[in-house]
Amino acid sequence: MEIAKTYNPGEAESKWYPYWIKHQFFKSVPDHRTPYTIVIPPPNVTGMLHMGHMLNNTIQDVLIRRARMLGFNACWVPGTDHASIATETKVVNLLAEQGIKKTDLSREEFLKYAFDWKEKYGGIILEQLKKLGASCDWDRTRFTMEPALTDSVLDAFIHLHNKGQIYRGVRMVNWDPQGLTALSDEEVVHKETNSKLVYVKYKIEGTSEFITVATTRPETIMGDTAVCVNPNDERYLKLKGKNVIVPVVNRIVPLIFDDYVDASFGTGALKVTPAHDINDFNLGQKYNLPTIDALTPDGKISEAAGAYVGMDRFACRKQIIKDLEEQGLVEKVEEIKNKVGYSERTNAVIEPKLSMQWFLKMDQISKPALDAVLSGDVKLIPEKYINTYKHWMENVHDWCISRQLWWGQRIPAWYDGQGNTVVCKTKEEAVEKFKNQGSKFKIEDVKQDEDVLDTWFSSWLWPLTVFDPDIIKHGWDKANADLKYYYPTNDLVTGPDILFFWIARMIIAGKEFTNIKPFTNVYLTGIVRDKLGRKMSKQLGNSPDPIDLVAKYGADGVRVGMLLSSPAGNDLLFDEKDCEQGRNFANKVWNAFRLIKGFETGNVKQSTAQAAAISWFENKLSEQLEIINDHFSKYRMSDALMATYKLVWDDFCAWYLEAIKPDFVDGKAQPIDQATYNSTIHYLEQLLKIMQPWMPFITEEIWHLIKERSDKDCVIVAEWPKQSAVDSKQLAEFEVAKELVTTVRNVRAQKQMSPKEKLEIVERSSAERAYFDDLIIKLANLSAFKYSKDKVEGAYGFTIKTTEFFIPLANNINIEEEKERLKKELEYNKGFLKSVQVKLANEKFVANAKPEVIAVERKKESDALSKIKAIEEQLAVL
Repeated sequence: MEIAKTYNPGEAESKWYPYWIKHQFFKSVPDHRTPYTIVIPPPNVTGMLHMGHMLNNTIQDVLIRRARMLGFNACWVPGTDHASIATETKVVNLLAEQGIKKTDLSREEFLKYAFDWKEKYGGIILEQLKKLGASCDWDRTRFTMEPALTDSVLDAFIHLHNKGQIYRGVRMVNWDPQGLTALSDEEVVHKETNSKLVYVKYKIEGTSEFITVATTRPETIMGDTAVCVNPNDERYLKLKGKNVIVPVVNRIVPLIFDDYVDASFGTGALKVTPAHDINDFNLGQKYNLPTIDALTPDGKISEAAGAYVGMDRFACRKQIIKDLEEQGLVEKVEEIKNKVGYSERTNAVIEPKLSMQWFLKMDQISKPALDAVLSGDVKLIPEKYINTYKHWMENVHDWCISRQLWWGQRIPAWYDGQGNTVVCKTKEEAVEKFKNQGSKFKIEDVKQDEDVLDTWFSSWLWPLTVFDPDIIKHGWDKANADLKYYYPTNDLVTGPDILFFWIARMIIAGKEFTNIKPFTNVYLTGIVRDKLGRKMSKQLGNSPDPIDLVAKYGADGVRVGMLLSSPAGNDLLFDEKDCEQGRNFANKVWNAFRLIKGFETGNVKQSTAQAAAISWFENKLSEQLEIINDHFSKYRMSDALMATYKLVWDDFCAWYLEAIKPDFVDGKAQPIDQATYNSTIHYLEQLLKIMQPWMPFITEEIWHLIKERSDKDCVIVAEWPKQSAVDSKQLAEFEVAKELVTTVRNVRAQKQMSPKEKLEIVERSSAERAYFDDLIIKLANLSAFKYSKDKVEGAYGFTIKTTEFFIPLANNINIEEEKERLKKELEYNKGFLKSVQVKLANEKFVANAKPEVIAVERKKESDALSKIKAIEEQLAVL
C-alpha cells in the first residue's frame, strides 16, 4: 500500500466523518453499559460557529470520545436554542430589507416568516460542528421551540403558577428600547461610560431660593414628582413642609425627607422620578407619589412628559441641558465616568421602566441549587467560581420571565376582558375555567397573553426534556427509559458568563422537577481572546472564522492548537501560530508513521540497544498514561494534551524511533527484526488511541493504513490503553542516558565536529556495564563506552547527577576555553547550593514544609556538593 508523502487533512476529514456516521459510532441507546452523557449548551439557532464554540465543543468532543473508548455508553446530545431576542431581531431586520414592517404583520404571519428562516438557516452551526469532528448523536438533535419541548415549557409554567411561585404584577424592570422587551438583571451588561453630571436648580415655591439636584439623566426631569433630602441634613431642615418647582414643566412637588438619601453625596438632594428608577419607585410607594412615565417604549419622550414630546431620549438630554443653561438653572456640569446598563443582545442603553410582567419567585426555589454546589454534589471546575455562584444565589431577585416578543413560547395565561386571569394551555381550557369561576364573559373576549417566556425559561429544562419532554407533566416516577438511563448527565462544558443565566437555573429546575441534580461536573472554560488580550469580536475584526482555520490547518491542527493553551476557567490568548503548531504535530505523527512503515523486516537478531529501547518505552508509556489519566480526572485538559504531545513528539519520535531504527550501511537501510517491528507497531497503535480524542481524523487514517481491518475495527471505538507496572528505576536511568547523549551532541556542535565522527565516553565508576550503554553508543555515535576509577586527563569533563563523565578529545580541546567553561559551571553550582542552603537554614520553612519537600531540598544540596567537588577536581587536573 502506497502511503502519501504528506498528510492531507481535507481528504481524511471528508472520508472518516461520513464513515463514522454510517457505522453509527456516535449513536447511543440505553443498554447494559454505564452511560456517560453530555448535553450540548445549545447554540443560538441564529448563530455561526465562533472561536468560543470551537473551544467549548472541542473539549466536549474530547471528553465524549475518551469515554467511548473507556467502555462507557457515550451520549452527546446536540441541538439549538430558539434565542428569542436574537432571532426576532434577525428576522425583523431581514423583513425590513424587503420593505416589510413587523407591525404590518399578524403574529401568525410573522411566525411563519421566522420558522421559514429557521428551517433555511437554523442548522448551519450544527453542520459547522461536524467539520470540527463533533461526535454528537445527531439522531437526538433537539430544538428548544420544537412542539414537544415547547409543551414541556408550558407545563413548567403551569406547575409553578399552581404552586404560587409564578405571579404577575407591575414592577420596575430593565427595558430594552430597541428590542422593545423587558430583560432579566442577568441580561444587562454594565459598562463604564463617560457621562455628564448636571447640577440643576429647582426653585423653592414662594421664595427666590433654589435647591440644587445633581443628575446624569436630565431628560427624565419631566417625570419628577418630588425632591428628597436626608432628615438629618442641617442644610435643608428649614425647608420642611416646603414644595419645589420642577424645571421645564413647572410642576409643584413636595420636598420629602428620608434616610435613603446620603447627605454626603453630591448636593445631598435627590430628584425623585418613580417611573424611571427602582429606588425612586420605592420612595414613591412609601410617600404615595404619582408616577409619570416620561418615556415611550422605544426611548422617545412621551405625551405624559408635557415637553420635548417625540424627541429621542439622548437628543432630549443635550437639548434640555442647553435650555436649562439659557434659563440660568444649571449650576455646573461635571464630566464623570459611571456604570450604565446595556442590553446584552441589542447593546441599547437600558431604561428602568414600570411594566406589567410575569415573575418567578426565586427565594425558596433556588435554595436546593445553592446547597447542591456548596455540598459538592455538583462540582464547579475550577473551584474559584464557587464563591461567585454563592454570592449570586444568596442575593437572587425574582426572575422576570416575560418578554414582549412573538418568537418564543407564548405565556399560557388567558384574560376574559372582565379582569380575570386563568393559566392553561388552550382557549378551550380557559373558557371552561372562566365558566367555573362564574365569569360573565364573551367567548370572543377571551384572549391569550401576548408575551412570550424568557429563552432561559426553556433552556433551564434542557438536560431533562431532551430525553423526556413529558417529564414535567408526569414527574420522575413515570419518567421514560431514556431519562432514567442518561440522567443525571455527567459533565457540562460551558462558559462562566452564564453561570447564573443557565447553570444555576438548570440545577434549580432539576431539583424542582425531579429532586435530582442535572449534572455532576461543570467545566468552565475561559474566554477566547486575541494575543493582545482583547475579547474576540466582529467589530474589532480580531476573530478568525473557525471554518477557515480548519480549511487551512486541518480540524486536528485547530483542535490541538486551541487546547494546548486553555486551562479551565482562565482566558485563552489565541494566536494562529497555535494552529500551525497543531498542524506541525499532525505532520510529525504522519512522518513517524511513514518511517515505521518504511522499515524492512528480515531474519536478523534484535540488538541490545533495541531491546533496551523497547523496555524503556513500555515503562514510559505506562508512566505517562497514568499522568494523562490523572489530568483527565482533574479536568486539566490542556495538561493532558501537553503530556500526550510530549509523549509522542519527544519520547516516541525523538528517542524511541531513533533508538530502534536500523543502521545504514553503504547508504542503504538494513533490515529490522520482526520483534522490534511488532513492538513499534504496537506502541504506535497505543499512541493513536491516546491521541484519538484530540486528533480523531489523522489517527483514524493511520489506524487503517497500518493494516487491513474490519468495518467496525476503528480507533474511535478502540479500547483505551491500560496501565501496567512502572519500573521507576529504569526510567531514571534512561533520563541519565538522555542527558549523556544530549551532552555529547552539544560537545560536537560546540567543537564543530562532524556528527559522523565517533567519540569515546569514560564514566568514572567501578561498574562494569549498564543496561543502556549500547543504546547510548548508538544514539551518541560512540566508538566505545568505558569505565575508569580515575579521572581522564586532558579530556572534556562533565557531571550528571553525581557521576563524572569524560570525553577524550585529543587535539579538539582548548585548555583555556575548557577552564573558563568549568569556572562558569562551578560559579553557577555554588550559587545554586547557596540558595538551597539558605532555604534549609530558614527555621520557618523547615518547620512548615512537608517531610518529602525537605528531603528534595536535602537531595539538591547533596547533588550540588558532589558536582562542585567534581568540577573543582577537573579544574585541578587542567
